Amino acid sequence: MRSFTVILGPAARRGLSRLMPVAHELRAAGARVRVDYTQTVGQARRAATAVVRQGEIVVAAGGDGTIRLLAGAVAEAGGLLGVIPAGRGNDFARQLRLPRSPVALADLLLHAPPRYLDVLRVAGQTVVGSVYTGVDAVANDLANRSRLPASLVYPAAGLRALLRWPRTQYRVSVAGHVTQVDAYTVVVANCGYYGGGLHVAPTAQPDDGTLDVVVLGRTTKLLLPVALPQLRTGRHLRRRQVTCYRGESVTIHTDRPVTVYGDGDPVDRADRIQVEVRRRALGLLAWAP
Repeated sequence: MRSFTVILGPAARRGLSRLMPVAHELRAAGARVRVDYTQTVGQARRAATAVVRQGEIVVAAGGDGTIRLLAGAVAEAGGLLGVIPAGRGNDFARQLRLPRSPVALADLLLHAPPRYLDVLRVAGQTVVGSVYTGVDAVANDLANRSRLPASLVYPAAGLRALLRWPRTQYRVSVAGHVTQVDAYTVVVANCGYYGGGLHVAPTAQPDDGTLDVVVLGRTTKLLLPVALPQLRTGRHLRRRQVTCYRGESVTIHTDRPVTVYGDGDPVDRADRIQVEVRRRALGLLAWAP
């Protein structure tokens, strides 16, 4: 029988509410479940490392940022991660088709075999979903400071970010190909979803050893709000302003420092961004696709 330690941070209200019914199902099945409350990022990472060394499974009960934080520590320690989706976006859980019901989640944690997934490395940090470097990063920053519900926060933040976004020149190097373009963003994707359900990179898979790079070139600001809803279905890839590349690493240069986000959290601010893939670095409990 598996043993689990759930690591919760100081803002754990949503994670705790999602955790309790799952923990009840796990304990009813005979599993050991412990909850470790932490106050800082460093403390959470140290706790995850200690759990792995004890031979237990680390559980992230939260959103994409919580998963990213714990996934980095688990990958470095060579352990296993379980996920209870409890964020506003839940894009990583969406990619892996993790269930929402407590019964189904408990069954997965108890019986699913480990899947070994790729992770991204950027600015010395681990990212599991995607790295993005443009208007979407600004929108994410605004969303993080908003109290609106998920259905409203991302559209509202996106519109505000678009209105303030200045002209920005990108030079993107991937798989020996170099392109220079005025762009609204460059997304380096390990998973297909970001921004609360936007299917920005429909062909991205977290275990294929390859990055999907989506470049959203500059267009009129009047046209962009029309194109943005297409991100939910992947139809944006049909637009001539959107180009896609694939490779194992990507280097992005910009003509000014830009904010770099990964999985909903800021990871850097720079005019040169290097992203690389680490193959099969993260062991995670999830059913096979």
